Amino acid sequence: MSSPFPQLAFPNYDFRFKKNGDKISVFDELRKKWLVCTPEEWVRQNLVKYLINELNYHASLIALEKGLSIAGREYRFDALVYNREFKPLLIIECKAPEIKLQQKVFDQIWEYNHKINAPYFLVTNGLGFIMGKVSQQKGVEYFSKPVDFDELLSL
Repeated sequence: MSSPFPQLAFPNYDFRFKKNGDKISVFDELRKKWLVCTPEEWVRQNLVKYLINELNYHASLIALEKGLSIAGREYRFDALVYNREFKPLLIIECKAPEIKLQQKVFDQIWEYNHKINAPYFLVTNGLGFIMGKVSQQKGVEYFSKPVDFDELLSL
């Protein structure tokens, strides 16, 4: 089955799809399972392939949709990349293409990152990217484009 989803700002990647009634699922290669392919999941699947294939991130260092507890409430972050010592490096928030990358999205990732404490962040709706670094000294620094894994480690 070819992709029934819109083209995003990523190269074209091959995905495995299956249809069950009116729902379309995509095979998640990292989690080794079929997932209903919502617009947000479509962005997440493309981003993961982009990180691995284009920016040299290691699949074994990427965690997807893990739970965390903040002030007694349960949340799930979209993705987290670890460094080679398995310390949080990059927290990622994916949104559906129709969601604008505005303050509300950043409030969500900041809340998650307060618990996780990754030095870098990436927010995407599949059409645009905002990536940067959070530091106590300089506040937030934005990058002009998504950064390669090895380059990120050296910043």
